[in-house]
Amino acid sequence: ADIAAVHAVNAAAFPTEAEADLVDALRADTDAWLPGLSYVAEAPDGTVAAHALITRCLVGGAPAAALAPVAVLPRYQRRGAGSAVVRAVLDAARARGERLVLVLGHPAYYPKFGFTPASGYGIRPGFEAPDEAMMALVLGAADGSWQVPQGTITYPAPFGV
Repeated sequence: ADIAAVHAVNAAAFPTEAEADLVDALRADTDAWLPGLSYVAEAPDGTVAAHALITRCLVGGAPAAALAPVAVLPRYQRRGAGSAVVRAVLDAARARGERLVLVLGHPAYYPKFGFTPASGYGIRPGFEAPDEAMMALVLGAADGSWQVPQGTITYPAPFGV
């Protein structure tokens, strides 16, 4: 029901509609789309103020998840809407059993959610990116019963990388 509002938030939050179009393309990609991992935060009036999306990616051939894009309407930026929607979608990913989430994002923002440089796990993107901006969050099996996959990240085709 929020498809048009999600598109509008992503279009307003970025300089072009590329991220909005990316969300639409990911929604149509049955290998990438993870039902229940597209979250919105509402403004006090009930309109959509922010959006965060987690889709399937691979690390060294093993399933992982990618957080992207995260968008907030300009009038709600720096007011907690982005943090709220990121926390909510990460909680949902954890609840559905996702074990690893990757993000290419601002190195001063994402660590507050627990993200650390992906290179520390032996994970790297298949393209040039600053080491501190390519981050990973391990959600599963802190007891050591699950091994974090290592290798190159393979993003869904709509990302174009």
